[in-house]
Amino acid sequence: MPTMDPANSNPSRAEELKVLANEAFKGHKFSLAIDLYTQAIEVNGDNAVYWANRAFAHTKLEEYGSAILDATKAVEIDPKYSKGYYRRGAAHLAMGKFKEALKDFQMLKKLCPNDPDATKKLKECEKAVMKLKFEEAISAPESQRRSVADSVDYHTIDVEPEYAGARIEGDTVTLDFVKKMMEDFKNQKCLHRRYALQIVLQTRAMLHALPSLVGINVADGKHINVCGDVHGQFYDLLNIFELNGLPSEDNPYLFNGDFVDRGSFSVEVILTLFAFMCMSPTAMYLARGNHESKSMNKIYGFEGEVRSKLSEMFVELFAEVFCCLPLAHVINDKIFVVHGGLFSVDGVKLPDIRAIDRFREPPEEGLMCELLWSDPQPQLGRGPSKRGVGLSFGGDVTKRFLQENNLDLVVRSHEVKDEGYEIEHDGKLITVFSAPNYCDQMGNKGAFIRFEAPSLKPNIVTFSAVPHPDVKPMAYANNFFRMFS
Repeated sequence: MPTMDPANSNPSRAEELKVLANEAFKGHKFSLAIDLYTQAIEVNGDNAVYWANRAFAHTKLEEYGSAILDATKAVEIDPKYSKGYYRRGAAHLAMGKFKEALKDFQMLKKLCPNDPDATKKLKECEKAVMKLKFEEAISAPESQRRSVADSVDYHTIDVEPEYAGARIEGDTVTLDFVKKMMEDFKNQKCLHRRYALQIVLQTRAMLHALPSLVGINVADGKHINVCGDVHGQFYDLLNIFELNGLPSEDNPYLFNGDFVDRGSFSVEVILTLFAFMCMSPTAMYLARGNHESKSMNKIYGFEGEVRSKLSEMFVELFAEVFCCLPLAHVINDKIFVVHGGLFSVDGVKLPDIRAIDRFREPPEEGLMCELLWSDPQPQLGRGPSKRGVGLSFGGDVTKRFLQENNLDLVVRSHEVKDEGYEIEHDGKLITVFSAPNYCDQMGNKGAFIRFEAPSLKPNIVTFSAVPHPDVKPMAYANNFFRMFS
């Protein structure tokens, strides 16, 4: 962390920088705000406000590890600075660390005993921790759990005569069905649970049969489209298909994780992607992101949305299916596509990735965790993750991984980019993010990449957000989590 010589302290200049940072923050320019708060800290590192404000900006960029470090520094400087505990509690909460969050909100309440907002947040946090303990107490051990997918049969569910939505005739998902379903979703109509169950179960069977690392072969003259995070932004997904055509064997797509959460049309997104895979497995490839997990879905809205639009049973069923998603893809033995990034150790080979037992919730360390959570950094070498999970890796790490595996390029997602993409590490790594104006506030573009064989030169297409019905992001999240979104 920045340290400073008191002799060089210039409080008035630091305040000027803070004001500029605050303006950048208000304009949703969070990276710029972080840079300006950092400059203020370099001028005067003994002001707890600067650290807490920078923590808040890190939180907006989902850099929760960095937010916790900054908020901790704020309360070290001023142990009675309530906002420091508030910011750290919110960051702990965002990472699913409820017990740590509870300690921060208890301290907040102690410092502000008469503040109704502090009292409310502490009560909600206590309820969340109690609920978590209860769920842990009643849950069966993993080895004793019966698969939901093995205990349900969509054939036994009747479709009411008055149902006027999309229907699957028999066991085959057709393009006509998918088009009708998407049109219904566009008009905020629901798909019957029988057909939703059929799509999810058929997708699970397909995904379960795949290896953890899937090879994709693109013939000369053919192409594949790679999309990044969609995060429940269904109307932007429709726009991708408007701009670039529907998925088909001649126009295949690879969606690189984080299909759900935050955006409040996640059910529509996941059923659409799954339906295209059922229609044609070579038209739609899907990879797991860090948000295809129980812990994330519980916090960021998908669990609540599924419960509201489908049923409790589907919550467990989606969790099972997410554990079947492959972890990475390789296109023509040359392009490595993964949601997060690379590893904390050198020497990881493609067979090591293929051998990962992925049929579980993501662990907090190891290869599977790092594939889903890691981020590139401009510096060489490796560093701690700004998210608090995974790591940051430099261009030298990328170069060695590519050389050791005879690859040309890493494509990953996982991070909002102003233009929808960013090329880093001397052109050897591309980040692609496909949720424009993320969370209705970031103002970023979305992007997708088309690779045409044999050259596989990336053709990057950017696009802006389109209007959607007035349902806010995180609309289905627990009230407690929405307090901090």
